[in-house]
Amino acid sequence: MLWLVLLPFRLLFLAVFGLLALPFVILLLPFALLLWIPFLLLKFAFRLALGLLLIPLMLVGGVLGIVLFGVAAVAAMVPLLPIAFVIFLLWVVMRRPMPVSPV
Repeated sequence: MLWLVLLPFRLLFLAVFGLLALPFVILLLPFALLLWIPFLLLKFAFRLALGLLLIPLMLVGGVLGIVLFGVAAVAAMVPLLPIAFVIFLLWVVMRRPMPVSPV
């Protein structure tokens, strides 16, 4: 509970020293950015190289997955072929015109 009592002093301390450090941070920021730019360029180069390497692999994997899914779908439909054949025969029989009696 002591931390709650000392919280206003802690916040005041942080605010005062933060405002005192602000000019130094503003002065040193361009130097930090100059040191950081090569690392950003390296990160971009690595991401580009990895992307150019992995995009063809992902495309091949995607096409292979689609083909395997199609084969599995056909294999799952094979047991339904006799039922489909019976339905087709019923459709052919029912499609023929019924003879009309002359009465």
